[in-house]
Amino acid sequence: SEFAHAAMKQKVLLMGRSASGKTSMRSIIFANYIARDTRRLGATIDVEHSHVRFLGDLVLNLWDCGGQELFMENYFASQRHHIFRNVAVLIYVFDVESRELEKDFHYYQSCLSSIAENSRDAKIFCLIHKMDLIQEDQRDMVFAEREAELRRRSVSLDITCFRTSIWDETLYKAWSSIVVSLVPNVALLQKNLDNFSQIMEADEVVLFERATFLVISHSSDKTKQERDAHRFEKISNIIKQFKLSCSKNAAQFQSMEVRNENFAAYIDTFTSNTYVMVILSDPTVPSATALHNIRQARQHFEQIESTVK
Repeated sequence: SEFAHAAMKQKVLLMGRSASGKTSMRSIIFANYIARDTRRLGATIDVEHSHVRFLGDLVLNLWDCGGQELFMENYFASQRHHIFRNVAVLIYVFDVESRELEKDFHYYQSCLSSIAENSRDAKIFCLIHKMDLIQEDQRDMVFAEREAELRRRSVSLDITCFRTSIWDETLYKAWSSIVVSLVPNVALLQKNLDNFSQIMEADEVVLFERATFLVISHSSDKTKQERDAHRFEKISNIIKQFKLSCSKNAAQFQSMEVRNENFAAYIDTFTSNTYVMVILSDPTVPSATALHNIRQARQHFEQIESTVK
């Protein structure tokens, strides 16, 4: 119905001071830029609107708000109601190397009061960005300090903080969490992914959104040893780069199989809006069997996705 479709459009505010990296991260996640190409992006003037389709029927109405002081002051004065009403998610980006922290916090708190006034139910995410510029052994400490300060200044509002950089997988981790918070049937997807993983006797099954390659959901065998906590986002990053390389050569990425004596990994198109990755620690399972099982599950997962429509 028309109403159902309207309900699936979600307003996302992307805010932060000028040159904090907002447009660069948006361009990498949604416009297929690679990190080094973002250097040619200019400053955002006022508000740039874009509509991004995610998982088919979820439309992110993305407001990328320029961070120059003149614009920021306008957002909180003459444009306050227009900018901050009906917001589903506020993403506030902080440049970790900013020399004007107090001013950063001032604008952030102005945002929070505007959100509290106009969109009380909005989810709030804070990205401590450009973390690659901090020495590796200092990153945990710097992030913990910023997060504590942001929580203190956010008073009663619930916030989620991430450290991010356009040069590694942290950007994918943050944006996966943000976008998944807007997907209405994620618990149902999770339950069915767990069942599929058990049927496959898989170590892990991961669901990626088709266009962005953000992680939507995953199911892991809890009995297996500790793994790299960032493995899914690293794969998102690697496969997205590979997909872009394919596109430049007028080819389309469809599937990939990697196997050695320890495991077999399959990445394949799944539903019309997703890719799936299946990891099997038994490399003796024939490829044909694994791929057949993935094919058999497709229709079932298409039906689950259609329940949000």
